[in-house]
Amino acid sequence: MNGQKLLSYDLPLLRGIDAADLDRLDLGWSEQSFSAGQTIFGQEDDSHDVYFLISGALLAVYWAEDGREIVFTRFPVGSMLGELSAFDNRPRSLAAFAKAPTRVLHLPQASFLALLDGVPQVRQRVIHDLVARIRTLTEKTQELTTYSIEQRVCSYLIRLALQCDCLRPGAVIEGAPTHAEIAASIGANREMVSRTMTKLTKRGAIKSARQKIEIRNPDLLSEVL
Repeated sequence: MNGQKLLSYDLPLLRGIDAADLDRLDLGWSEQSFSAGQTIFGQEDDSHDVYFLISGALLAVYWAEDGREIVFTRFPVGSMLGELSAFDNRPRSLAAFAKAPTRVLHLPQASFLALLDGVPQVRQRVIHDLVARIRTLTEKTQELTTYSIEQRVCSYLIRLALQCDCLRPGAVIEGAPTHAEIAASIGANREMVSRTMTKLTKRGAIKSARQKIEIRNPDLLSEVL
């Protein structure tokens, strides 16, 4: 795949990069497709390649010893995943699977490391992304230890709306997570999340339907925090 074709996917990591710089590195990108429910890589897999979401829906999850599914991340289109194992050669700490028909760009580990060495701007963006993720994990840890379930739900919805550029009255989050998925993301059970979503709907903060959440009043979400 040549550099011009690669840039046509509009990956945030590569915006503004010269196609000639990518061609010079001969990185060996390839496109792969997955059906809903298929795994891109499993927890503890001894694989180290990197992927970029170009369409569909991907989740990163952790399977606890008691069988519970803990959702860590819903990847927005353009996201990079799998880079931690590319850096340290250790098995995957999370599983990634498709929630819907999904296409990704696959980049072998050696090519990913060559890209970082060969294009300083890309390396700097990866560093910034890792720092942002550390800060997000710190915030989540703080929420789990100090927030009520209602506060966790509101914080989750605000983050989700920001990712979709939907934190405004009347904006609709398409392909929204199920109550079970929200519960797995915030350390709660589905019934508690459902009760909270009903409460927020009655209060006029949101309107929830199948795979859609309308943000009706962002201020009502924020004031809970």
